[in-house]
Amino acid sequence: MSRPTIAGVARAAGVSVASVSRVLNGLPATEEMVERVQRAVEQLGYVPDARARSLKVGRTFQLTLAVADVGNPVYVTMMRAVEEVVSAAGYRLVVTATGPDVVDEVALVRGMARGYADGLLISPLRVDEDLVKSIRECEVPVVVAGNVPAKAGVDTVRANSPKGMLLAVDHLAYCGRTRIAFVNGPADTVPGAARAKGFGDALKTHGLEAVAVTEAADFTFAAGRAAAPELVKQAGFDAVICANDLLAVGLMHELAAAGLDVPGDVAVVGMDDSELAEQSFPPLTSVNLGSAERGRRAAELLLARIDDNDRTPRRIVVQPSLSIRRSTP
Repeated sequence: MSRPTIAGVARAAGVSVASVSRVLNGLPATEEMVERVQRAVEQLGYVPDARARSLKVGRTFQLTLAVADVGNPVYVTMMRAVEEVVSAAGYRLVVTATGPDVVDEVALVRGMARGYADGLLISPLRVDEDLVKSIRECEVPVVVAGNVPAKAGVDTVRANSPKGMLLAVDHLAYCGRTRIAFVNGPADTVPGAARAKGFGDALKTHGLEAVAVTEAADFTFAAGRAAAPELVKQAGFDAVICANDLLAVGLMHELAAAGLDVPGDVAVVGMDDSELAEQSFPPLTSVNLGSAERGRRAAELLLARIDDNDRTPRRIVVQPSLSIRRSTP
């Protein structure tokens, strides 16, 4: 059986091929025309040829989401929110991992010139001048979920990590935990730098000093476990804040192996408030940095940028909240 064609739809609807094309592409048409075409499409089981449509209107109807690690729960949450927004607008979402190196981020942005997507939403782990330049010169609209200099000239949506750190320290101090250690990811990354500064500023607000600061190799569960022995050797702490939930859960595994009770001996706070925070044992107190909200807002900005590339860039900050669970007293 041959595949239904647009000409067949036109015959079944009793209208011209041009009229069918107008309806399928969302162009102005009478209510009666739309009903007749839609009825014929359903009757014949017609599926528009996406490739032909792309060539005709100059769009692929695909958008790219680029994150450092597609396995990180916070990016999964963001991806779901982005997909919900863009699919409702008729776009397919393509997700790709850049890894931790900025050269790979730059290569991906420059590769957008190949025309396989109509826009890019990127959450860069590291930012340098080459990345800023490639974003500024990118041939398709770009929105950054993260923080890049204003000179990049793009829409951005970022978390308020410093405020998130203050919420964590406020909570621990209220619980009587004042000997606070910090497990960060690499400090030369965007989140690592923001959370290190936020941690230091939050301690100063309470007149405290860090008992210990450890920098993990990356932001993974394995890195959290690997960083724990060095921290445990230093002792003297009654609470630990980790730069994300993966580090926090990795740390809690090693604390248990060392015979330390959470939260009896050591209270632990993560950041991101991902699904992992509820699934850990004990359930992890974590700072919610609004990953779903950041994804939604960034997707909306990208769609708006595609419709009007001359818009003034917006820089949105999503505010955090604290989800208290059993890893803190």
